Amino acid sequence: MTELLGITPLQAGAVVVAAAGMYAAFLVLVRVLGARVLARMSTFDLIVTLMLGSIAGRVILGYVPVLEAGIIGLATLLLLEVIVGQLRTNSRVHRWLTPDPILIIDDGVVLDDGLRRAHISLDEVAGALRERGIRQIDEVAYGIFEPTGAISLLKRGLPVDPQLLADVTVPTGRPRPWHRH
Repeated sequence: MTELLGITPLQAGAVVVAAAGMYAAFLVLVRVLGARVLARMSTFDLIVTLMLGSIAGRVILGYVPVLEAGIIGLATLLLLEVIVGQLRTNSRVHRWLTPDPILIIDDGVVLDDGLRRAHISLDEVAGALRERGIRQIDEVAYGIFEPTGAISLLKRGLPVDPQLLADVTVPTGRPRPWHRH
């Protein structure tokens, strides 16, 4: 029974290194691939996420699937999350870890370049419009794909404070629309 609960210091170190490596790989891949991987999940996305978790768990635990290895792996991931959370308070680190929001609707017009950059489809935008009770696309002043994967919709009517939009990426070749009025 003790061999099922025990772990050597070398095995514990391997679990920590594997957990840190998987965490770093995940951060880099999310940054490279964009916020789309964090957006609301379809059934297919959920299956892929479960598979990724299974792969990560197997890599982290290696050939030591014991209680202590699981606790060490879990503790390492949570500790890394705390450290990265603290590092995010630094604006440079935050900018590197967090992709910029992307303008996808400008003055009631869907921007194809914005959709491509955000890796989302027109169907996903239509779903976000319906969820918020938007009946006509021209009711929307700005649609923004957020770093969380959510779509923010700012309705026409009242002016929008440009500071709220300062970090929003505008597709290439377009002026920053909130500066043209």
